[in-house]
Amino acid sequence: MNALVINCSPVRDGATAEIVRITAAELAKSSDVKTICIDDYSFAFCKGCRSCHTTAVCVMNDDIPRIIAEFEQADIIVAVSPSYWADIPGQFKAFIDRCTPWCNTHEPHASISRGKKGFAIALRTGPSMRECERVISSIEHFYGHLEIECRGHLGLCSVECRDDVLPHKEEIVAFCREVVAPL
Repeated sequence: MNALVINCSPVRDGATAEIVRITAAELAKSSDVKTICIDDYSFAFCKGCRSCHTTAVCVMNDDIPRIIAEFEQADIIVAVSPSYWADIPGQFKAFIDRCTPWCNTHEPHASISRGKKGFAIALRTGPSMRECERVISSIEHFYGHLEIECRGHLGLCSVECRDDVLPHKEEIVAFCREVVAPL
């Protein structure tokens, strides 16, 4: 089984990256794992031209197809996202907007292979789960339009820096067991 773990934060070495590292290490016990950071790719904002609504192809030429190729190779996708003002970071939102050619919101549309399972991990600095729920909702909404089956999520509160992840490690490990449980 192939798993893709995405750092949806532009920060390559913060708390989100630490959760990605723990998640990837746990999933690697039973799967081939690839990790990516959204900020390692170069792409522009969607222009809203809607050309993809009739062609199923974006008019821009950048790294979006490279990220989609990573989705295509994966059986399991785990998006790990911090809360930036109560939602996903702008970089990840820009990526989602650019995935319109692959979304089932119009015909024709390109598509990735069926049968993929999606999971979300959200983290925030404050104590309330409400922001995590919003981040999870954004990720699961995106998965739905790519026809990736949402299989589970985890919200982590009071996580501001890498050191704040350690108290949540067992929770993350337990969640990873659910990710690789027989589907």
